[in-house]
Amino acid sequence: MSKTLTVAPRAVTRTFCGFPLALELDDLDAHVAILGLPYGDPYSMDEVTNDQTNAPTAVRQVSDKAWEGLGQWDFDLDGTVFDGQDIRVVDCGDIPADAHELSGHYRAAEAAVRKILKAGAMPMIIGGDHGVPIPVFRALEEVGPVHLIQIDAHLDWRDDINGVREGYSSPIRRASELDHIDQIFQIGLRCQGSARAQEVQAARAYGAHLISIYELEDRGVADVLDQIPDGESYYLTIDADGMDPSIMPAVAGPAPGGVTYSQMHRLIQGLVRKGRLVGMDVVEITPSRDVNDITSITATRLFTNAIGAAVRAGYFRD
Repeated sequence: MSKTLTVAPRAVTRTFCGFPLALELDDLDAHVAILGLPYGDPYSMDEVTNDQTNAPTAVRQVSDKAWEGLGQWDFDLDGTVFDGQDIRVVDCGDIPADAHELSGHYRAAEAAVRKILKAGAMPMIIGGDHGVPIPVFRALEEVGPVHLIQIDAHLDWRDDINGVREGYSSPIRRASELDHIDQIFQIGLRCQGSARAQEVQAARAYGAHLISIYELEDRGVADVLDQIPDGESYYLTIDADGMDPSIMPAVAGPAPGGVTYSQMHRLIQGLVRKGRLVGMDVVEITPSRDVNDITSITATRLFTNAIGAAVRAGYFRD
């Protein structure tokens, strides 16, 4: 039953931006569905409940600092977020994990996202480490083919680490193996991560578009968007360390530089207008390292910017 897939957000008194809680996914009636995926596929026992598992809670707790309500003017959107339309956004809670079955939550996550997509809603995922989009990528079969847009400092093409193939260093490698994932655009790459020469070679052999932060800065957002095919479906996965640490400092692997807030705003707006954004996630937030909650606030702003852009593009007209 769908009610076993998700549970109410833990340790918080509010849902994301105060939107209604909706745990019955078989009866989902929404345009946008917020879903927390706290748990990835850990490389060691120390990572089973790392601080990134607290990120969905942290984002919800401070979402009211970034969201003042439906009637407030939003200068990112030049109007109210819902633009006077009857838009239904719900919080579907979190996918729980079972300590005795460490892969079960991935199956539940895939099933939950499939239900959200079949209901015609746009899933917006709060991670969790960067392994958590892997079951989401599988669920995108419901709306494929899909072009994958990644914002990240790191390549994420490792086949495995410690025998684990669905951890946070492997999501784009796993995505590349899915028939319904079309072109892959990796934006914001810089510094060093877990990628070795063979991972870079594998990504290039696949045909992934590797766009460093320097290329983004030199070419500009509009030129990079022009490289992405028009009139298609897109899924956006945002690793917090892909963005400038001045606005997203709460990450485990910080890297100097990164995609700025204004660049991210333009990327989201451009994707929404050029085709169909079918979903997005923000992952890899480490709440204990945050400064004045700015990382969680930025995550909230990215979600609300995407919702507002989709509203204006006519996504939710019944």
